[in-house]
Amino acid sequence: MSADRSARQIATALSRLSLFLRSAGWQAARAAGLTPTQAEILTHLARRGPARGAELAAALGVTAATLSDSAAALVAKGLAERRPDPADARATLLRPTGEGAALAGAMPEAPAVLLEALAGLPQADRAGLARGLMLTIAALQTARAIPVQRICATCRYFRPHVHSDAEAPHHCDFVDAAFGDAALRLDCGDHEAAPAERAAASLRRLRDAA
Repeated sequence: MSADRSARQIATALSRLSLFLRSAGWQAARAAGLTPTQAEILTHLARRGPARGAELAAALGVTAATLSDSAAALVAKGLAERRPDPADARATLLRPTGEGAALAGAMPEAPAVLLEALAGLPQADRAGLARGLMLTIAALQTARAIPVQRICATCRYFRPHVHSDAEAPHHCDFVDAAFGDAALRLDCGDHEAAPAERAAASLRRLRDAA
C-alpha cells in the first residue's frame, strides 16, 4: 500500500474514532446536565487548575464568545467561579467550585469500551500507536492546525533515545526515570515547554529512530 493511501486509511479510522468519542462525550455531558463545551471546560479546569478565559479558549480550540457563554453558564450553575488573578489584578481566573470539581471527577476521562480495546492491544502496538499519535500531533501543532498540546516531545524534561535499553530508551528528567514508547505522554500535567530548537531536535530524534 502506498504511503498516501495508507495515510488516507488512517485518517478515515481517526475520523470514525472521533465520531465515536464525540458521541460518547455528548452522552456523558448530557447525563451531567452540561453541554459538551461546558463539560470540556469543567474537566480541563479540574485537571489543570484555574485559567484565564483566553487561555481556556486556545486550549480547547473554541472562540472567545463560545468560551464566555459556556463559562457564564457554569458560574450560574454554581459549578465554576471567577477569582482575581494573583499575577494580574486586571484579569480573572475561572476555577471549579467544590461541586464542579466533584462533577468533573465523576465524568469518565474516556469511554470504558475504548480503554478496554486499547488495553487489549499488544504492548508493541500500544507503543507504536502512542509514538505515531505524538508525531502526528506535533506536525499539526507546527502547522498551527490545532492548539498546542502538552506532549513529551516538546517538553524540556524529555530526552529521547538516551538509553541503550530498547524497552525503555527515553528519559524524563522530571521524575528521573527511563521509559518506553508505550508510556509517552500525550497530555502531561508536568509539561514545561522546551525551547523551539530543542523541541525540534527531540522530534527529529524520536522520528528518525523509528
